[in-house]
Amino acid sequence: MSEPHPLVSQLRFTRAEFERGVRGVSAEDARVRLGPMNSLGWNVGHLAWQEQRYFLTRAQGTTPRPDIQERFANGAPGSTPELEEVLAAWRSITAQADPWLDALTSERLLEHPVSRGRPIAVTFGNLLQRIIYHYWYHTGENQAIRQQLGHARLPQFVGNIDDEAPYRPEPT
Repeated sequence: MSEPHPLVSQLRFTRAEFERGVRGVSAEDARVRLGPMNSLGWNVGHLAWQEQRYFLTRAQGTTPRPDIQERFANGAPGSTPELEEVLAAWRSITAQADPWLDALTSERLLEHPVSRGRPIAVTFGNLLQRIIYHYWYHTGENQAIRQQLGHARLPQFVGNIDDEAPYRPEPT
């Protein structure tokens, strides 16, 4: 099997960094809300929602976790879900998205997803970039929450991107 598209490799690295950022968080701490910030658990559910929306619902016409769609959509009320519950949902959704992501080509990334029977303005490539950046946003937010909770030994910098997701040009 060939390597996935370079943007898919970047997404996988980003997912791993997001997951590393919540590793070791207690169930209690994952439910804490500090000021206007969401809880760590909500952030995990929110990224599960976005992966499902983009790579399952829009790309493949399936929504295996409607509960995630309702509870964690953009603009949904903040909540304090159990971390293990939302991590299990996130892992399930990302695993279901992976075969579709593995098959992505540069040409497919230029296609417009369909929503409500009509193509939307952005391409699958736009959506893939959007989710990568969205992960980094919430990775930073999660680290800020953890700092406020007094957690020690937090990741100080992006992980081993040079070995795990080095730059690769688009296939020609």
